Amino acid sequence: MSKHILVPSAIGLVTLGALAAGGYAMASTATEPTVENGSAGYVAPSRESEGKLSFTADVSDDSGVREVRVIAWPASSELDPTEPELRYVDKAECRSTSDGTSRCTYTLKVTGRDAADLAEGTWYVSVLATAKDGDTTFVPRAATFDVTR
Repeated sequence: MSKHILVPSAIGLVTLGALAAGGYAMASTATEPTVENGSAGYVAPSRESEGKLSFTADVSDDSGVREVRVIAWPASSELDPTEPELRYVDKAECRSTSDGTSRCTYTLKVTGRDAADLAEGTWYVSVLATAKDGDTTFVPRAATFDVTR
């Protein structure tokens, strides 16, 4: 093989290797959304007002937050929702607090009739956060709260 062909081929291989490594480095710096500071609470309804279940969390991703889906479930039920199941539950309302970070809040009104059917005891909140770039994070137990009568 001629030296004229071998040297350019070697340079081409080194260049391709550098581009591939750079592409890998860029791909590996992509981040999944984070769900932090999650808190949940339950207020039982009274004769004067409805009750409510609420969940709030700070959700961040370098591309921004597209949506956050939330479901609350009683520990005694042993439901333990999965990520695919959370794609079909209620969305939290998210408001941007800075570049890439949103404060997301989910509130569910609870009537006296609803409260009578709720299992007493510990409940969990599961969350599926989706970033604008399509990355997702599933948090099976983002918060815990108690339902009492």
